[in-house]
Amino acid sequence: MYAVTYRVDLAHRCEALFASDLQYSQHPAPQDVRAAVIRTLDRLGEAACLARMAQEFGDHPDTAAARMRWAREAVALAYAEAPIPTQRACLVPTA
Repeated sequence: MYAVTYRVDLAHRCEALFASDLQYSQHPAPQDVRAAVIRTLDRLGEAACLARMAQEFGDHPDTAAARMRWAREAVALAYAEAPIPTQRACLVPTA
């Protein structure tokens, strides 16, 4: 057994979340979204995630579109980088 390191972009993360068993109704926290993306990529791989998404869009376009909107929002939130703190000037009183 060997570990695989993924360098995954936004689209692949969205496809993986879409193909996962995580549901909008569960109101997942960002760490749950990240765990679901990793788990689904490990289990299915990128190509199978895309295939599953395409099949759902073919079979159920209305619900698939809503699920993809949720997946995009959840992935954007889960993988958002923390803002870089800005430096503030420190005023030193003069005597």
